[in-house]
Amino acid sequence: MKCFLISDNIDTQMGMKLAGIDGVVVHERDEVLCALRNAMSDKDTAVVLITKKLTDLCRTEIYDFKLNVSQPLIVEIPDRHGDSHISDTISSYVSEAVGLKL
Repeated sequence: MKCFLISDNIDTQMGMKLAGIDGVVVHERDEVLCALRNAMSDKDTAVVLITKKLTDLCRTEIYDFKLNVSQPLIVEIPDRHGDSHISDTISSYVSEAVGLKL
């Protein structure tokens, strides 16, 4: 099982590559969705890491994948500039899925 990165900048990609994680750098919504579908079609990919900026470009589709596809796990990571409110995102997912506000 392996990880795959979808990033909006080369610095994040290079850092992950040093850790042994392959990935791509994309900037447009269509490129993000194409890269995500390609990563999901690889049965060896267990985790897809995607930067917050790219997640914001196609939040609805990524949310749908997270709820309906068991593998790979899609994880939003902060980018290099990064102030990411991951806990707010998780709370929002739970709130929408379960109907409870945390």
